[in-house]
Amino acid sequence: MADLIGGAPLVRAPSGLTEDGLSTAEVAERVAAGRTNAVDTRSSRSIAAIVRSNVLTPFNGLLFALFLVILATGRWQNGLFGLVIVANTAIGVVQEVRAKRTLDRLAVLNAPHARVVRDGLLAEIAVADVVADELIELRSGDQVTADGVVTSSHGLEVDESLLTGESDPIAKDPGDEVRSGSIVVAGQGRFRATAVGADSYATRLTAEAKKFTKVSSELVGGTNTLLRWISLMMLVVAPLLVWSQFRSADTHSWQDAVTGAVAALVGMVPEGLVLLTSLAFMLGAVTLARRQTLVQELPAVEGLARVDVVCLDKTGTLTHGDIVFDRLVLPADTDALDEAEVREALVLCASGPDTNATAAALGAVFDGGSWARTGGVPFSSARKWSAITAGEHGTWVFGAPEMVFPGAVSDAVTAELLARASGIAEQGRRVLVLACSDAAPLGQELPVDLEARALVVLAERVREDAADTLRYFAEQGVSLRVISGDNPRTVGAVATAVGLPGITRADEAVDARTLPEDPDELGAVLDEKVVFGRVTPAQKRAIVTALQRRGHVVAMTGDGVNDAMALKDADIGVAMGNGAAATRAVAQLVLLDGKFAHLPDVVAEGRRVIANIERAANLFVVKNVYSLLMAAVVIATAAAYPLAPIQLSLISALTIGIPGFVLALAPNRRRYVPGFLRRVLRLAIPVGVLIGAAAYAGDRTIRWMQPSGGLVAGQTVATVTVLVASLWALTLFARPFNRWKVALVAGLASVAAVILAVPALGSGIFLLDVTLERVGVAVALGLAAGVLIEIVGRVLRRRDAA
Repeated sequence: MADLIGGAPLVRAPSGLTEDGLSTAEVAERVAAGRTNAVDTRSSRSIAAIVRSNVLTPFNGLLFALFLVILATGRWQNGLFGLVIVANTAIGVVQEVRAKRTLDRLAVLNAPHARVVRDGLLAEIAVADVVADELIELRSGDQVTADGVVTSSHGLEVDESLLTGESDPIAKDPGDEVRSGSIVVAGQGRFRATAVGADSYATRLTAEAKKFTKVSSELVGGTNTLLRWISLMMLVVAPLLVWSQFRSADTHSWQDAVTGAVAALVGMVPEGLVLLTSLAFMLGAVTLARRQTLVQELPAVEGLARVDVVCLDKTGTLTHGDIVFDRLVLPADTDALDEAEVREALVLCASGPDTNATAAALGAVFDGGSWARTGGVPFSSARKWSAITAGEHGTWVFGAPEMVFPGAVSDAVTAELLARASGIAEQGRRVLVLACSDAAPLGQELPVDLEARALVVLAERVREDAADTLRYFAEQGVSLRVISGDNPRTVGAVATAVGLPGITRADEAVDARTLPEDPDELGAVLDEKVVFGRVTPAQKRAIVTALQRRGHVVAMTGDGVNDAMALKDADIGVAMGNGAAATRAVAQLVLLDGKFAHLPDVVAEGRRVIANIERAANLFVVKNVYSLLMAAVVIATAAAYPLAPIQLSLISALTIGIPGFVLALAPNRRRYVPGFLRRVLRLAIPVGVLIGAAAYAGDRTIRWMQPSGGLVAGQTVATVTVLVASLWALTLFARPFNRWKVALVAGLASVAAVILAVPALGSGIFLLDVTLERVGVAVALGLAAGVLIEIVGRVLRRRDAA
């Protein structure tokens, strides 16, 4: 009968299959039948999806509808805003496609693989090439890539917390089921794949982690809230505008009324704000990709800029992670025979089924040997020890001293070695104890009557850039927590050596076995202490959760399989590119070359994106505010709208579009400050009101001074007034000033001056009737509004600083 896995039937593999795996012909048969693990694992959206998302937007649809209305009037100049749709869409598509190609290329370089047995030989293939009934080998750190049945096991333990939330490892014996998406935490084994492709949970998980996603962020959320408000206002204002324009004394035809209503509505559409936000994220991702950082979820660029606590795993982050054998420490009275036994035992420890860094370090020194392994207990990150049974030579346990000997010891030799282990650990070395017993292990429990026989000292090289990276975070107000599975004193010594703030001596590190389980009590300890050793995978998750409960935005870095779930729970998960595939699959950011020193680049890029989008958002919202204000005035007074669509296009290009795009790409080192939307509205609303009032005043003033000038005179003065006041507002949003910003504002002002001075441009295209008197009135009102804008800006910023 079929068993059930997650509600889906688990079909037993055909009984005729052997441990030699599938033959080439059998693989080809399954590929032809489509029984493969192939799924869509693109790291970003398809090109078609990119085009659709940039073209088929509500605001593009609104602008296009207004463009068609303008074309119906026959006044083609006023339809120039239609080019904004084309330009914005083209920029968005081009930049997203470029970013997509970069992300796809990097994701392919980082794609997970599977080890399979085919024709009796072990081979490594892409996960997508796994077929049904495949014989797959699992090792510690691997993610199970298909559903299946275990055929052989050597201490195989699997963490199924990605599926069930249960963090305790589960031992797997032949005949047991393994489920895709689970993670091997100890031992090794093989299983026969029974569900692949669309039926495999792991491939769906990997595809979800790799694909382009727009996760929740303050920028995206604030922008969407703003757009909803504007949409609701437009639904109310649009019919009233049309009604008021038909009642205006300046309306001589239906074309005049429609043109005025369209102008007001175009001014209220923040057509580039959403695009600019997405574009800034994309460019940030591309910039980081050039620095060997793969961004799997784009708003993670912003998210890391908001992080105020970074949890670090020592190995692979502060240190290189390539553990090397340092020395062997034996008791003082050890003779040659005892030393030979120790070396034989270490050969078995190095050649056992546990494929980890410690075994590799031992294997480089201890090889050969004449003993045979007859049994044992595989290493587990929760137990932090392994055991081998060597027949008549007894049982040898190898692991962390405080885990192998958790209580008081009476044997003098053992006590001496443990004391020496503590002293060596304080020097920043990793120390493991080798102990023996005549008794066998009690299942997964330590054997009785253990005696320490030797200490194995391993060394880790501290990363050369670790101290500078930690110093950067300290200067930026980001606090750090080092959480490691190693000895607390060892971790403390490394943290002290790299200058981690909050610790001055190795013995200040906390042994995680003493930590409380209550999240609030744990959070209180985390507020006081910064270095923790002997942290279990479950405790890493608990630490992340406790910090989040206290209002922190938490980033977690790691490279081992024991970090996977903590990375998934953190606000931002950062995986090392040379780490476990399961860890990379759940992280939002992957440091492809494994260099922790790239994190400051990511933080700086995120802060640049947030600060610059806030500047650009101010420009867009200012335009929306003064357009709404003027619309309300003309509705109340039945006056003609004082700006034509072509004139609004000119204003938008010179004071919003061009400067907004440039500012969004500019360097910006401002620290993240919460409250994006509130700050934008607090500054943009009064500035927009001042500009709108100045524009309406200009229209009324010139009509009083030149009664025969009519609508064209009013539009000319209003346009120049808005240009002058908006350029002043631009100087406010672009501060602090430097040479290129001064050049940007001067260049935009020069373009405006040329348009006003050249009749073919001013009157021929932008429908302006320029005279010295009109320009003089407009400039005076624009400068007056600018002075008031300056005062408002300084008052608000002084209040923020206080």
